[in-house]
Amino acid sequence: MQDIRQNIFERQRQEKLSQIKQLGIDPYGDRYEGAEPAEEVKGRFKDGDETQQAKCAGRIALLRDIGKLIFITLRDSSGAIQVGLSRSLFSADANEWQLAKLLELGDIIGAAGRLGKTKTGEITIWADRLTLLSKCLCPPPEKFHGLADIDLRYRQRYVDLWANPEVMERFKKRSEIITATRQFLTSKGFLEVETPMMQTIAGGAAAKPFVTHHNSLDLDLFLRISPELFLKRLLVGGMEKVFEINRNFRNEGLSRQHNPEFTMLEVYQAYADYNVMMDLTEETISVCVEKLCTGKQIHPVRNNEKKAITSHGGISNGVKFGEMTIDFTRPWRRARYAELLKQYSGCSFDYIKAIRTKAKQLGIDEEVLDDAIVTNEVFEATVEEHLISPTFVVDYPAVLCPLARRKKDDSRFAERFELFVAQMELANAYTELNDPAEQYENFLTQLRGQEESLTKMDLDYIAALKYGMPPAGGLGIGIDRLVMILTGALSIRDVILFPLLKPIKD
Repeated sequence: MQDIRQNIFERQRQEKLSQIKQLGIDPYGDRYEGAEPAEEVKGRFKDGDETQQAKCAGRIALLRDIGKLIFITLRDSSGAIQVGLSRSLFSADANEWQLAKLLELGDIIGAAGRLGKTKTGEITIWADRLTLLSKCLCPPPEKFHGLADIDLRYRQRYVDLWANPEVMERFKKRSEIITATRQFLTSKGFLEVETPMMQTIAGGAAAKPFVTHHNSLDLDLFLRISPELFLKRLLVGGMEKVFEINRNFRNEGLSRQHNPEFTMLEVYQAYADYNVMMDLTEETISVCVEKLCTGKQIHPVRNNEKKAITSHGGISNGVKFGEMTIDFTRPWRRARYAELLKQYSGCSFDYIKAIRTKAKQLGIDEEVLDDAIVTNEVFEATVEEHLISPTFVVDYPAVLCPLARRKKDDSRFAERFELFVAQMELANAYTELNDPAEQYENFLTQLRGQEESLTKMDLDYIAALKYGMPPAGGLGIGIDRLVMILTGALSIRDVILFPLLKPIKD
């Protein structure tokens, strides 16, 4: 059906569609078997062998019609290959040459014939069989240089993927990162599981949830902000090493680093702590770096090697991310929260008056905030910009960590770390709190001041802890941010196929 807003170019394409139909050709094709990926065809080409045949299918990215010769750049998911169409290769009574003359940029075709080279040395399929598989009725981006409008690229990802090859490559790398992560954890004995996306209680993290309603049960539900409490129930049940790669939902703002729907890896291991999780984080991400960033040297750490907490980190053999260079050489830097606060803000963790004064200087409305929140706001404003190469920030204020175990030698702090890379939080982990009485009290404290509609405690989780949860370490890694860093994408929208966007008003 023609769009009432179609322009002259679309009408011209509709006219060619009619001409193709008049030739008795189905413009929307049929099953097309035997096509090889373009890159595989080019990879198996043997110079001088005139008997080679090839068959490919894809979208027309470039088209040059020079009379009795037509040269097409055919692009598929693997890459691109040139197709040569010559009038001499088609029989006089065939419709294929007439079809060839009606082809346009964006059309999806199948081409088969002899594999050879042009005079300029380009590997080419000299097609004697041509099949139209889908007619493109919307003009592609001018000269196929790609969509320039960033917002339009996100809205029309289906065009962006084939108009901009680098976008396709980025999402292939995203898939490789997830696959490498999954394979690594499985090889370490972790079991992949799935937990509920819709939950009766919004728990596991401090964030505003999306609310939905189940009509049959007349029950309000929340899209999960975290799978944490369900995964830890599995530890109680005897699953000692589990992980999940899936979506979380948080009804919060949009930014270069935030999308309301995002992908997280969460890992839990019985009989471990946050030090084990630090090692696991370093290993997991290093596997991805080695796979995607060829030539980057990631030195392995021996099992008996101690990794001291340090206050500095070198930059060499780095991965570029914008203007930053990230050094993933192992072992990664480990630094205490309080020491970093002192180093970059000039404030002692124990001197809240000075911290509040610093907060005022930074433009933070500190009067309405609790001490721990003010301290963390100052930390974020003064410290995070300095954390470029991987840095484990360890021992967070315990007040900020209601699900974490406190340090035995200093209960002001929790056994928690956050991993920062390229000035972004990339991972969060801690030694899990498994004392049901202490967890109950922490939940009570956490729920104070929240909206009445959200102030529900997960009593079933407390009940699970009463049955006994083994000491454990838990870890969450932001997959979208990891993909950003390893592919050089400066916005989270560039690594999510269909990011949330504000609707266009008619």
